[in-house]
Amino acid sequence: MNSDSDLQIAGDILEVPHLLQAPREHPATVAEFVGLARAIAADRSQWEHLVQYDATSRWYHRLRTGPGYEVWLLSWVPGQGSGLHDHGPSSGVLTVLEGTLTERTERGTRALGAGAQRVFAPGYVHEVVNDALEAAVSLHVYYPGLTQMPMHTPRCTAVGQVP
Repeated sequence: MNSDSDLQIAGDILEVPHLLQAPREHPATVAEFVGLARAIAADRSQWEHLVQYDATSRWYHRLRTGPGYEVWLLSWVPGQGSGLHDHGPSSGVLTVLEGTLTERTERGTRALGAGAQRVFAPGYVHEVVNDALEAAVSLHVYYPGLTQMPMHTPRCTAVGQVP
């Protein structure tokens, strides 16, 4: 079998447009939602001018919507936190844009610096807190759009530990 002949018969696969997937206007997979969050994070002109800081409550702004998803921008002054919660039926991507946030789950605690991302499925229980001395900004993508945020009561395990 001669591969040159096969190429001549089959032609160039890139020249057959009906075999290629059309580019999607909106993300539809976890990888595409992660990519969307990274693209927004990288383009500060999309979000930097919108950020506000509120010492009395966490500030948030819906940055974008698409078919079935939402993108939110949040600011966190030192000491502000989300409380222990999940996101109902929504999956999500959390991206830290500026500063450092602390995420607490039943598996432990982790610091999330600028550029860090967390991907989670429905039912994922966590708490996000700004334990640092400087303000932080984060980006959250939810699919489907966030309709629930049930709060959870921390279970007592060890002194100073949130499950």
